[in-house]
Amino acid sequence: MQPLAAMTWEDARDAAGPGSAAILPVGAIEAHGPHLPLETDVIIAQAMARSGAARLAARGARVVVLPPLTYTAAAFAHGFAGTVSVRPETVTATLLDIAGSLTRHGFGVLAIANAHLDPGHLASLDAAVTAIRRDLGLAVAFPNLAAKSWAIRLSEEFKSGACHAGQFETSIVLAERPDLVHDATRAALPPNPASLSRAIRDGKQSFEEAGGPRAYFGFPAQATAEEGRATIDVLGAILDEAVQAELGGGQAR
Repeated sequence: MQPLAAMTWEDARDAAGPGSAAILPVGAIEAHGPHLPLETDVIIAQAMARSGAARLAARGARVVVLPPLTYTAAAFAHGFAGTVSVRPETVTATLLDIAGSLTRHGFGVLAIANAHLDPGHLASLDAAVTAIRRDLGLAVAFPNLAAKSWAIRLSEEFKSGACHAGQFETSIVLAERPDLVHDATRAALPPNPASLSRAIRDGKQSFEEAGGPRAYFGFPAQATAEEGRATIDVLGAILDEAVQAELGGGQAR
């Protein structure tokens, strides 16, 4: 297992072929409360990709991890400084172009390790997956964590929908990049149990409308690095299973 960007072109050529997988971490640059960095989703996606890649490599699969896609649709957070949002159709086109290069070079599966759940972003990924399969004939493993079949394996906070910059995400960043967490601020934050998923179903269009005036939901003060490490392992297992299903070794969810 190697990062694609660190390989030579000959290394990349040898890593491709039938049964090979290229993992694309996908996140966003957006507000994550007063305690987490704007790149939180990118950190989580990279951790998921690394964990999934390690599992696949242990099975003998040829796997590479691509540089992350960091700019995407992030309309829910547009009211907060530092958030960078692009049009959903730009995201779809970018993914299609990335997949086109992977197809030309002989990779067997594109795996998307996604940690950003903005509804516009998820719609752009769904559109890209459909187009990649239809137009390029490339297998795509995209375990959408918002889908119940995957979400039930994650924490109670995640399943409640009150999880943006809460205990779930903060725990992962504490495990991966504790130097980027404003820990004194985190420890003093009161709970915010407002459910983002319910707000989205109700037609809300922003974190503010959803009840998150400081761009966080859930229980960040309860986060621990230990929980983060355990969650990364679960995310890696989810990605591994999704890729195996595309390779013919299981059932996609």
